[in-house]
Amino acid sequence: LAPFGDSPDDTAVERAIAYLRGTQESDGSWYGRWGVNYIYGTWQTIVGLVRIGVPIDDPMIQRAADWLERHQQSNGGWGESARSYEDARYRGRGPATPSQTAWALLGLIAAGRAEHDCVRRGVDYLLAEQRPDGSWDETEFTGTGFPLVFYLRYHMYRIYFPLLALTDWRQAISRDT
Repeated sequence: LAPFGDSPDDTAVERAIAYLRGTQESDGSWYGRWGVNYIYGTWQTIVGLVRIGVPIDDPMIQRAADWLERHQQSNGGWGESARSYEDARYRGRGPATPSQTAWALLGLIAAGRAEHDCVRRGVDYLLAEQRPDGSWDETEFTGTGFPLVFYLRYHMYRIYFPLLALTDWRQAISRDT
């Protein structure tokens, strides 16, 4: 809505922001729909809130970014199993993947954390996992058709999301210097 001139003061936007405040999980995450799952939903929500003009220091955004940070794996990546749709213990947990790592990075960058160590570790994970041809391997299902019914492997997720995250990170750290 922001590209069309809407702002956080518009009635529809106020209602949307209130809805998002009300649907944020107690741990700071949001449910995801087209990607598996809470990593995807949390990234999408952070970016949407920031783009419409919600300040990055808003507690809702910072709680979400904190959730992403807490779910980073020791290898620097992020991953989440589709089992998270049926069992909350799997929220933000699963084998690290390039696309899910990219989603987490995009959320953290949007939340103003491009310079944080966790983001650098995520960038390092993507660079270490990148193949000589510039692509990434991804064997996990990270796309969601219908939760609890079927999941998808969108073959380009593993390529364009990491590229987008690396580009956003590079632009963010260039602005900060």
